[in-house]
Amino acid sequence: MKLWQKGYELNHEVERFTTGIDYLLDMRLIEFDCIASQAHARMLGNIGLISQHEAAELVGELNNLIELVRSGEFSIAPDQEDCHTAIEMYLTSKLGDTGKKIHTGRSRNDQVLTAIRLYTKTQLEKTLALTKRVIDAIAEFVERVGELPIPGFTHTRKAMPSSTKMWAESFKCSLEDDLIIIDCAIKLIDQSPLGTGAGYGIPLPLDREFVAHELGFSRVQKNPIHAQHSRSKFDIFAVNTLVQIMFDLNRLATDLIMFTLPEFDLFKLPDAFKTGSSIMPQKKNPDILELMRAKLHELNGYEHTIRSCTANLISGYNRDIQITKEPLIKAFEATVQTLGIAELLFANLSVNQEKCAAAMTEELFATEQAYKLVQEGIPFRDAYQMIAQKFMK
Repeated sequence: MKLWQKGYELNHEVERFTTGIDYLLDMRLIEFDCIASQAHARMLGNIGLISQHEAAELVGELNNLIELVRSGEFSIAPDQEDCHTAIEMYLTSKLGDTGKKIHTGRSRNDQVLTAIRLYTKTQLEKTLALTKRVIDAIAEFVERVGELPIPGFTHTRKAMPSSTKMWAESFKCSLEDDLIIIDCAIKLIDQSPLGTGAGYGIPLPLDREFVAHELGFSRVQKNPIHAQHSRSKFDIFAVNTLVQIMFDLNRLATDLIMFTLPEFDLFKLPDAFKTGSSIMPQKKNPDILELMRAKLHELNGYEHTIRSCTANLISGYNRDIQITKEPLIKAFEATVQTLGIAELLFANLSVNQEKCAAAMTEELFATEQAYKLVQEGIPFRDAYQMIAQKFMK
């Protein structure tokens, strides 16, 4: 039975269309929904809407359900639509009328807001930790390789001297900036929406501050309409935070695709990181780098989906927002996987010292030669022209 059931049967094709794959996606959210339901049950007991014994029974059965989910012994049926229905049906099957009381003071709207908020907060914290690990891997790479001179490029042409340290630490600095952005995203979403109902509040004396504290939120979202609006805004901000990380990894991958070319051969990937061709026996391909580069565009698509799908909606909840759950989850999964690859990459990347030395050709030092003339008192523009003429020959 559906939570909204009113005595009529839904057309099966309509049911399939409206449910979509939410029952599958919600397996990533169900544990968070259980945790939020436990806090909600304790609050209902505290304010006397249910007995303390009933609250304890609900909390206990929700613990049992979490264990079943973790062990792979529980799944959401398609006709249950989502994790909220599956949880309530489970509790009712175990506790009878007590299970029916868990939805007191809630809507599926603030339930899903809370589950997604907890999921997003957890995933951002995981992303923060993984980004720090990549930063550490870069530092270890620099310590292992040292500061070897390599060409610096502008317009994809040799420009001025660079080094393995300068190159690697540019990504370290970028990722350190990303830590600030991730922390900002965590602080932004650190608000509890539970208790706002369907977007217009609940006519009961709920203790929202208690629930927020139980769930580890620093504050409650006071305006219930804002709570509904914030889902899309917060999801967009979270995915854009991931896009910032992927933007850095995209450029890293692009550099290494070029620098590991046989024509350059400045850096080397181990053979275990390369794939082959089904037709060309000689090929060893940097697919890992090409996919790392492509992940940015995948996440750009997810961000665009959330932003465009939730624009032009009137205030309050609209079912369009259901579509945004999948891109949010996939964005986190892609980022977590790619950060793991980036850490592995720096742990196994090596440098071809001979090729690096051979690549440091004379034109890289043209600017340095011009400034030597400047130090002798020659105006810069004259020095520039003198060195330019030398390389024009």
